[in-house]
Amino acid sequence: MAFYDTLNQATQAPRQTLFTTPIIEKSLSGNITLDDYIAFLQQAYHHVKHTVPLLMAVGSKLAEDKEWLREAVTEYIEEELGHQEWILNDIATCGFDKGVVRTSTPQYSTEIMVAYAYDMVNRINPLGFFGMVHVLEGTSVNMAKKAADKIRSTLSLPKNAFSYLYSHGSLDQNHLKFFENLMNRIEDSQEQSLIIHSATRFYQLYGDIFRGLNNDHGIPLCQKA
Repeated sequence: MAFYDTLNQATQAPRQTLFTTPIIEKSLSGNITLDDYIAFLQQAYHHVKHTVPLLMAVGSKLAEDKEWLREAVTEYIEEELGHQEWILNDIATCGFDKGVVRTSTPQYSTEIMVAYAYDMVNRINPLGFFGMVHVLEGTSVNMAKKAADKIRSTLSLPKNAFSYLYSHGSLDQNHLKFFENLMNRIEDSQEQSLIIHSATRFYQLYGDIFRGLNNDHGIPLCQKA
């Protein structure tokens, strides 16, 4: 079995757990509120803004025999530049002050996921970062466009309030095939095990972000402009 298929099979249970988080179920059932959507975007901003710095760190730490993967990382960087600004623009289109979001503090679970990503890259093995790629891009492909369509209909928001979700739903279709080809070139069993382990952890951490949205212990939502 190709490693990408093994990775999908090995992470099936945590993936299904992520897809049953309340915010995803509310998004797809039409029960989501504007506060829910803004809370999601606010936390997305706080982790997406680290994507390019993390990719840069990955590229700098890959061993010489992974030069082919370093080249792929540079392509990812080009694709991911500025995506956090798309999120802020979506927030502004919804009538909220994006400046408040830019200077806000992430909720605990978001901070922990970002910290784990940096720790994985800098202390353990930069290949572990691809566990995070597997989770975030796979979730986008499966959910982004469907969720955006339903939220847009439910809240009667303009299409340009969903540039982040719509773009990732389409972009990540191509990214996913690119990612599949990269993962199938990982042949070392220890490296494969590390990526599976990392993906499992990131499913839990990403799900914790969703589970923490708008709870009593979360940070205040940004105020309307």
